[in-house]
Amino acid sequence: MRETFTKGMARNIYYGGGVFFFLVLIGLTVDTVTTIPKTDNRDNLTEQVAAGKRLWEKNDCIGCHTLLGEGAYFAPELGNVYTRFGKSTDAIKGFIKSRPKNGIPGRRSMPQFNFTDEQLEELAQFLKYVDGIKTARNWPPNVQG
Repeated sequence: MRETFTKGMARNIYYGGGVFFFLVLIGLTVDTVTTIPKTDNRDNLTEQVAAGKRLWEKNDCIGCHTLLGEGAYFAPELGNVYTRFGKSTDAIKGFIKSRPKNGIPGRRSMPQFNFTDEQLEELAQFLKYVDGIKTARNWPPNVQG
């Protein structure tokens, strides 16, 4: 190896490294773009599902629940709640509707939001949609959520 480090050598390392990392960036981008359609669930995305998502956000459900691993860990994961409730939106709506007005003393419980039937259907359709998303790591890791 040479004792001196020339400007030409530095320039070659700079440009060579730049080209190398640019090619790595392109490779990772192509990998991401080809992977996304495998997990996509856009065919089931309706206005009712979008309204359920807005209702989910408005009532800060993620403040207690996790959804696909994101959110608070106070209440159960809801990424597979549609499957857990026997693939029935009526069961989801019935559960949400049956929450006691003031909760259960001495126990953490979901509050009563007094949703209309239309809002309950939107929220149930949103949870059904989320259950259909194919996650890369088969989330949630257990059936209970």
